[in-house]
Amino acid sequence: MITTVTLNASIDKAYHMTQKIENGTVMRVAETHNSAGGKGLNVARVVKLCGSDTKAAGFVGGYNGQYLESLLDADGISYEFEHINGETRSCINILDPGYGSTEYLEGGCEVTAEEETSFLERFPGIIRNSDVVTISGSAPRGMGRDIYQKMIRIVKKLGRKVILDTSGEYLKRGLESLPTMVKPNKDEIEMLFDIKVRSQEDVIGYAQKIYEKGIPYVVISLGGEGALLVCKKGIYQGKPPRIEVVNTVGCGDSMVGAFAVALERNIEPEDALKFAVAGASANALSSNTGTFDPAKRDEISQNVKIIKL
Repeated sequence: MITTVTLNASIDKAYHMTQKIENGTVMRVAETHNSAGGKGLNVARVVKLCGSDTKAAGFVGGYNGQYLESLLDADGISYEFEHINGETRSCINILDPGYGSTEYLEGGCEVTAEEETSFLERFPGIIRNSDVVTISGSAPRGMGRDIYQKMIRIVKKLGRKVILDTSGEYLKRGLESLPTMVKPNKDEIEMLFDIKVRSQEDVIGYAQKIYEKGIPYVVISLGGEGALLVCKKGIYQGKPPRIEVVNTVGCGDSMVGAFAVALERNIEPEDALKFAVAGASANALSSNTGTFDPAKRDEISQNVKIIKL
């Protein structure tokens, strides 16, 4: 069982356009796709696609929260949310032929100290049957910057594996609790160390610095160049074949979901990297977020190169 945590969940609305956006005019949407959104819920869909049991957790509230749960019901994903007084946010991704993908992300409602405390008290019970827990994305307003640090400690106290995928102060604080795996990208590395990454050697060097803190698996997503993995066995790059990209939103979440499945199944690091890079690439072929055709993933996997650096 893999539990995915999304503290700042959303209704994700994908607007598919057939014409290039023109500012200051009325534009007609050709097709709309609504999904239960937030990084952790994208992870949950990928975990299910990979054939593992999954459960979603976090905060939901209001009519949007009810709608989000109904979307998860339709996806066949179980959940155990903390219900709050605020309204779950909405996020919009506009896909048009001119600009590709443009996202508009609401900040989300405020979570009270009482609601945060209630969730943390319930959290050990929520993850009791889990082998792996993933913690993804931002936290709502009102929550402490150490929320992920606290959650990682709870997961580790129960002897479970935990993946952290966040940024900024949440990542910095979370690293102090030594999660099993982290997955920053280049921009998040720059923010964490307050530096400018200028080469792959820089990426490798800062990934090693994170590994040396005591993080067993450090994965750096590299966009079209795949991902870098630093672990006990060494440093590897998983490089995907060239593909015709449709939508990059959710590719990182697909990578996290695949790595969570690999950790659950105790797959060797090199094979886990190939599996995860193939999943992320397959996601880029889909217009929907956090989903892919497993047959396409398997086809891509055969052409992912694993390079020991």
